[in-house]
Amino acid sequence: MTRILHVLDHSLPMHSGYTFRTRAILRAQMARGWEVRGITGRRHSASGAMQEEVDGLQFHRTPGKSAGGNPLLREWRDIAAQADGIESLIAEWRPDIIHAHSPVLNAMAAQRVAKRHGIPTVYEIRAFWEDAAVGNGTGVEGNPRYWLTRQLETHAVRAADAVAVICEGLRSDLIARGIDGAKIIVSPNGVDMDQFGTPVPRDPALTAKLELEGADVVGFIGSFYDYEGLDDLIAALPRLVRARPKAKLLLVGGGPREQALRDQAMASPFADHIVFVGRVPHDQVENYYAQVDILAYPRKAMRLTDLVTPLKPLEAMAQGRLVAASSVGGHRELIEDGVTGTLFAPADPAGLASALAGMFADRSFWDERRAVARSFVERERNWSSNILRYEPVYQRLLARAPCAQAAA
Repeated sequence: MTRILHVLDHSLPMHSGYTFRTRAILRAQMARGWEVRGITGRRHSASGAMQEEVDGLQFHRTPGKSAGGNPLLREWRDIAAQADGIESLIAEWRPDIIHAHSPVLNAMAAQRVAKRHGIPTVYEIRAFWEDAAVGNGTGVEGNPRYWLTRQLETHAVRAADAVAVICEGLRSDLIARGIDGAKIIVSPNGVDMDQFGTPVPRDPALTAKLELEGADVVGFIGSFYDYEGLDDLIAALPRLVRARPKAKLLLVGGGPREQALRDQAMASPFADHIVFVGRVPHDQVENYYAQVDILAYPRKAMRLTDLVTPLKPLEAMAQGRLVAASSVGGHRELIEDGVTGTLFAPADPAGLASALAGMFADRSFWDERRAVARSFVERERNWSSNILRYEPVYQRLLARAPCAQAAA
């Protein structure tokens, strides 16, 4: 039985798009008959045992926590600690393949150990770490740290035996850096249709609690980062309400921009049309999707959003919700305007309001749009089929592994 060790930043029981993608990959690989485990780095902050089963998946933890001080020294120590953890796990449970997931620190730890043992490595990039830092407000594009991280990313890609990325934008960027395109596969974000593909009916009690009876409901469910453009969504609301007096905005989630968004909403002339829910347990999120007519994703235009495809619009399509999104590159890779969703210009509250008002004004296409979008997810973004993209890569690396081990 093929054994695959996934090297991760963090995992369940923490909840994020990162951990949900990991869960989907590991579950699908187990269903395929492969034996899988994960090992997280020091940035995993949930309490728990050093080896634990979460949601039927086996995870190992790297001892210690990321300390303060010089970030370069801290990250170097984190790499070393995770490499020691991988070394110990290899001795206990010999994996056939090591599959490291971004950020690049995980790839560096994995490659350090895998090379010594002749174990082939796959490096999977979900976003470039330097661009994610800019998007999260913790980095500055073009500064020395950004440049160094970019160089480390390119080095890790060259050192990997195979590379997976979640979208064509990331693949094109790597090819522009001189990486052989034949080395890179695209394993796009997907939805576990068995777990998340059956929409639940709207709960009248929750509708009443949220004061959404009879409303035209626009919603966002996710993390409140600056790059998500939720300030533009709030800014668009007065124009939308003037066109659609029953319009309401439902915001579910939290994050670094939450207080600023609440302050902006309080200053809006239509503050009573904005409902903040806060974070909700993942097993309840479907109930909130059911409250929404149109899920809006007004991401701002920047390298991160142009290169990376998000997961949330796919979840909305799987839930049978209409989708409206800014026309950044990551959205254009997922959404066909007028077919699976509606696109509008980024950073344009007036255009956003007009797009939403137009969708509410003409409901004749809603049923067909929802059916086509859901069919797209079932056909092209379903984890049960996405997992097949890894199989030929694994087979090729396993075929080469004896040679690599003989040379080690």
